Order: sequence, then structure tokens, then C-alpha cells
Amino acid sequence: MKTSKHHDKPFHVGTAATLGLAIRHYRLAAGLSQDELAKRAGLHRTYLSGLEQGRETEQLRRIFRVLNQLGVGITLERDDP
Repeated sequence: MKTSKHHDKPFHVGTAATLGLAIRHYRLAAGLSQDELAKRAGLHRTYLSGLEQGRETEQLRRIFRVLNQLGVGITLERDDP
């Protein structure tokens, strides 16, 4: 997926894959490497890489399952001051 710095539409996140695409998009738009973002977030770079690749973790599966049962979706959009 080619990522644009000017993504006007919010990301609708319903899977680990769409969450990964959103994280990668916003990381690139911020001009950060995976290593830089991982350090800032207190994460290991390989964990962040896995998130961007859409790898499901047990925690993500549980979160999406709960939200699905509630009929709730996640929408991500950049906060512009």
C-alpha cells in the first residue's frame, strides 16, 4: 500500500491488519522510523513492526471481539492542533 502524507479520510479499524496500516501511515506521515517511534512509545522495534504488519496478538483479538459484541467500531484520524 502506498502511503500518502495527506490522508484526508479517517481509518476505520476492525482488524489487526487495518490497525497496522493506520499505524504505518501515521508513522510515515510524522517522518519517524520504526526505531524512533518504538523508542518514543517504550516498545521494542520488532513489536511495532509486527503491529504494522497486522499480526494479531491475543490482546488485539480480545479487544476486537469485545467491540464487535458491543457493535462499536474504531475510527482513527490525526489530531491537528
